[in-house]
Amino acid sequence: MFNSPLPAIEAHGLTKRFGDFTAVDSLDLRVETGTVVSLLGPNGAGKTTMVRMLATLLRPDAGRASIAGHDVVDEPDEVRRLISLTGQFAALDKNLTARENIVLMARLRGRSARAAREVADELIERFNVGEFRDRLVKNLSGGERRRVDLAAGLIDRPHLLVLDEPTTGLDPRSRQVVWSTIRSLVADGVTLLLTTQYLEEADALADRIVLIDHGREIAAGTPAQLKAQVGQQRVDVVAADGAGFERLTARLAERFAITALPEQRTVSIAAPDDVADLRRVAAAVQDSGIEVDEIALRRPTLDDAFIALTGEPPEGVPDREPEEVAA
Repeated sequence: MFNSPLPAIEAHGLTKRFGDFTAVDSLDLRVETGTVVSLLGPNGAGKTTMVRMLATLLRPDAGRASIAGHDVVDEPDEVRRLISLTGQFAALDKNLTARENIVLMARLRGRSARAAREVADELIERFNVGEFRDRLVKNLSGGERRRVDLAAGLIDRPHLLVLDEPTTGLDPRSRQVVWSTIRSLVADGVTLLLTTQYLEEADALADRIVLIDHGREIAAGTPAQLKAQVGQQRVDVVAADGAGFERLTARLAERFAITALPEQRTVSIAAPDDVADLRRVAAAVQDSGIEVDEIALRRPTLDDAFIALTGEPPEGVPDREPEEVAA
């Protein structure tokens, strides 16, 4: 356990260019020790490039960054000692078993053969790898490989764990297993920087989200704070059919300021008074006698915040910035 009073990450004006393309543009970032911060943004926003600079895999063109007070350019060896980076794809030997991969990583970290086997068995138990510990990695599912990859990256307890798109390509069940593993690490005090393409992932795991677009920060805050930026909650009424939607729209417009959404057969009404507004709308619907499928109080989601702040919906594939050989 690290108890440094310094922030786990502190970056000021960090910039990276690839020719005429600016992947990261004067970006500031601060991650306090013991917290979970997510970098969230559309494809090509600069998330992966930012992670590579913090992990000393890319040299910044401008600005400075430090990990627990150690400069990523001037003290790369010390920075690498403090962090563990798990990328978008599992860094495993597919022709070795899950256990053999973890033992190999421990040996590369300087453990004796006996110590490597001991730490491998401890991590296998912790990450629930036992059921497939002796299967070749090439025969494992994506979720199983990700759990082995996380275990292999935690041979030594890092001050900072960096997860770049940790659940990309995983099915929902495997994603939930990885989330559970990540939560257990956070509960043990590991500081986490997470980049993700999944809004629900950032919402579920992060204490703070930094929303970036075109390499710049455009918003930052807790998930609740970002949601609050896009407007108030509303009551949505979904009509049972198209004819009912038209009549419902007309009736509710007599009493409320509405937004009609014909494609969803939905009438949406701002609800600043929360439950009181829900009750008023429900009473009006009941008085109309029009059949509806649903009346629900909707609060802004992280999806709403993402679209409102970036002007585009999240993509379904990980971002790809131009490649460069590590400095």
